Amino acid sequence: MKQLLFILILAGLTGFKPTSSRHISGTVYDDTRSVLPGVQVLVTGTRIATQTDTKGHYAIDVPEGKTSLTFSFIGFEPQTIKISKSNTINVYLKASFKTLNEVVVTGYGTQRKVNITGSVATINQAPASANQKLAGKVAGIAVSKSKMSSNGYITADARMMPPPTENDESYKGINENGFKTVDSEPLSTFSVDVDAASYSNVRRFINNGQLPPADAVRIEEMINYFHYNIPGPTNNEPVAINTELSSAPWNSKHRLLRIGLKAKTIATDKLPASNLVFLIDVSGSMNDVNKLPLVQSSLKMLVNQLRPLDRVAIVVYAGAAGVVLPATTGDKKNTINNAIDNLQAGGSTAGGAGITLAYKIAQENFMKGGNNRVMLATDGDFNVGASSDDDMEKLIEKERESGISLSVLGFGMGNYKDSKMETLADKGNGNYAYIDNITEARKTLISEFGGTLFTIAKDVKLQVEFNPAKVQAYRLLGYENRALNKEDFNNDKKDAGDMGSGHTVTAFYEIVPAGIKDDYSGSVDPLKYQKPKPVTYISTTDEMLTIKFRYKQPTSSVSKVSQVIVKDTPIALKATSIDFRFAAAVAEFGMVLRDSQFKQHSSYDQAIQMARAAKGEDTEGYRAEFIKLAESAKLLSPGKVLASDEEN
Repeated sequence: MKQLLFILILAGLTGFKPTSSRHISGTVYDDTRSVLPGVQVLVTGTRIATQTDTKGHYAIDVPEGKTSLTFSFIGFEPQTIKISKSNTINVYLKASFKTLNEVVVTGYGTQRKVNITGSVATINQAPASANQKLAGKVAGIAVSKSKMSSNGYITADARMMPPPTENDESYKGINENGFKTVDSEPLSTFSVDVDAASYSNVRRFINNGQLPPADAVRIEEMINYFHYNIPGPTNNEPVAINTELSSAPWNSKHRLLRIGLKAKTIATDKLPASNLVFLIDVSGSMNDVNKLPLVQSSLKMLVNQLRPLDRVAIVVYAGAAGVVLPATTGDKKNTINNAIDNLQAGGSTAGGAGITLAYKIAQENFMKGGNNRVMLATDGDFNVGASSDDDMEKLIEKERESGISLSVLGFGMGNYKDSKMETLADKGNGNYAYIDNITEARKTLISEFGGTLFTIAKDVKLQVEFNPAKVQAYRLLGYENRALNKEDFNNDKKDAGDMGSGHTVTAFYEIVPAGIKDDYSGSVDPLKYQKPKPVTYISTTDEMLTIKFRYKQPTSSVSKVSQVIVKDTPIALKATSIDFRFAAAVAEFGMVLRDSQFKQHSSYDQAIQMARAAKGEDTEGYRAEFIKLAESAKLLSPGKVLASDEEN
């Protein structure tokens, strides 16, 4: 009897074969042998997918029985590669205009690309008609007719990543800075901005085959996404200021002034102890693979950086808010990671209650002289309790008085609320990053660990006074949401932006020199009831402007001020630093992307050419990624009309 039982058990076990998979990796190049970041890599016949990183690398686990990978990217012919004996597959994609004529499915029907402003969306669409065959002109996640089932739904192996959602994104309106005359407004005042969320969000749109809404393009955040080699402070001051003056690439009659700030870098082992509260949105809207699962992976990377002197608590919110992990020391990584792994999404979104509870927990564990910070991970889709942008602003303004900072990490697409995220970060003495993939999480939480979490200088403000003998008019590029009144500069109670360890900030002014005939300076009729008082200009000096820089030490409520004088001695554009030219290329790209009324002679081609020439070492590949992004945006732009479109 025992022998029979043993035979039956053995026979049963032989029916179970452990599943296995192959780990395939490689690099994707274009036909010029340049690496391609952002390429979608799909296990053919499944929804298992990944993307290449900034160096064109990818890695993916292929289940047993699957024999090929499909590679696709905007403006390139997709390739399906059969998996051979080697676990390394390098791929070369060929540029093609043909892919731009494929059909794209959006949350509001199939449309021409000039009309697409939101995220790629729901798969429940009516079958595409013959008249819609040219709609969209978008590749990347475009779906050709052959990839649709008979009922018009997308089949399982359509090149769709991440999973589509309903389009309901929101962005705060931007009233773009115009040119101001020095006679009437000689002072320009603004708060610094170290956020970079706009760039990664714009990248997400373009990599998904769409141009972003104009209000999603914040030029200062586009510029400040990149690292620049700005000299740091040489004394005990927390921040150094540097300037460079040349001609504007898009208008040779104008000057372009670059102001660069660099915060001192503190070694990780010298950073103060951290009291962190992870505030995680676990509502139903976070259920997508590029939301809560990406949040979990991102925060676990940060946990691995923590030291025994650091502490982490975890607060979650959905229909209500609750504590899932009390303050725990950084050496108990398994405990913290297990709490993160056990999170699940579901329910409505009581964001206001979650924020209030997170600040309460942070206050209970407050570290004097330490880094006290709430880290909010969400798509911003609050719908219970305090939820409007004004509600959030009032709540955060109240909470920030506690001395606790706020970092906002945005995730997801379709229902993404950028307007709320930006408001929270701006009003909460914090920073804002949009994380669209694990590579971006690594950049934000690992590579820029100190800058993201540790404040070096707070309430940082700049005020520029222009000399009317040298300057007729000027325009600040970006920073619309950071503008301050001139009186705010000397008001220590006025909140402004913070800079973290190693942070760099770049700001550009476009300047119209005195005596230049220009369409942008503007004029008004003489006043009827007042006679203008004669103004005496100091014309004997070669000073063009003076920059005043004000900041506070992290623990101080009293500001310090310093100043830099810029003389009217511009250098040729080709003689400027590669950082000047690359940052100018990003600014030009941003103006074209948002179709700025001040773009003048800007173009995608000029921005791409200048960025290529100023790529420099680019050890992390971010500048190469930008060039590819600009090339993709050019292909998607409404002005790019193909011959096949004209024929139809």
